[in-house]
Amino acid sequence: MSEFLYCLNTSTIRPTPLLEKIRIAGRLGYQALEPWNDEIDEYLRSGGTLPDLRKALTDAGLKVVSVIALHGWVLAKGADYAKVQDDCRRRMEQAAALGSPSIVASPPQEVVDLDQAATRFAELLELGRQCGVTPSMEFLGFVAGVKNVASALAIALGSGDPHATVVADVFHMIRGGGSVDDLLTLEGRQLACFHLNDLPASPDPLTQTDADRVMLGEGIADLPRVIANLRTIGFRGPLSLELFNRELWGQDPFEVARTGIERMRSLVEG
Repeated sequence: MSEFLYCLNTSTIRPTPLLEKIRIAGRLGYQALEPWNDEIDEYLRSGGTLPDLRKALTDAGLKVVSVIALHGWVLAKGADYAKVQDDCRRRMEQAAALGSPSIVASPPQEVVDLDQAATRFAELLELGRQCGVTPSMEFLGFVAGVKNVASALAIALGSGDPHATVVADVFHMIRGGGSVDDLLTLEGRQLACFHLNDLPASPDPLTQTDADRVMLGEGIADLPRVIANLRTIGFRGPLSLELFNRELWGQDPFEVARTGIERMRSLVEG
C-alpha cells in the first residue's frame, strides 16, 4: 500500500464521460477520484442519480477525496451572496452524497482583502459543517490575489478554525512566482489534497495557463523534490493527477490515465 493515495482528477481526461472515467481509474488501480461539480451536474441531467454514482465508485474500488469547486463566495454581496451560498450548499451536498470529506474553495480573480476572505471562509466552513463536507482553500497562480501558498494559508488560519486546510498544486506554486519549497511552510495536516502535474519550459512559466500543463516527468518541475517535501511535512493524503492538456484530451483516456499512475508510482515508490 502506497504512503499516499493515488487519485485521478477527472480534468486529466475531461472529454470522457464520468462513468467511463470511474471505470478507467478503477481498472488502473487508482485509489481515489477527484471529480468536478459541473460533470456531476451533467451526469444528473442525463438521468443519473447520486446513489447510482456512489455505487459505481464503490464497485470500482474508488473513494472520492475531493470535489471541485466552490466559486463566488469571497466577493458576492447582498442577494447575490445568498444565491452563492445556495449554490455552494448544493455543491457541498453533492460532495457529501459521494462520500467526499472535502471540497475545493476557489479564490476570485481579483485582489482581495485577506481578512475579509478569511471571514467569508469561516462562513463557508460553517456551511460545510451543516452539509457534512469541509471546504479547503485553493490558490491559483494566475490570479491577481490569492496566488500562492502564503495567501491561501492566511485565509485558512484567519478563519479561526484550527482544522482549516488548503489545496496546493505544482503548477500554481510555480505559476504564482513561488517554488515547490513553499510546501515546507505547511504542516501536513494543513494540506487536504495535493494536485500533481508538470510544467513545460516554454512559454515562460510565469505566463502559462492551465492548458500548458504536461504529463509528469515531461516538464521542468522538480517532482522528486515535491514528494520529498510532502514527506518532510508529514503529508500522507491524496496525490491527485490534475492536467488540462488538450493534446492529452485527444488521446486514448485509458492510456493517458495509465501513464499518469505509472509515473506517480515511479515518483513515490522508485
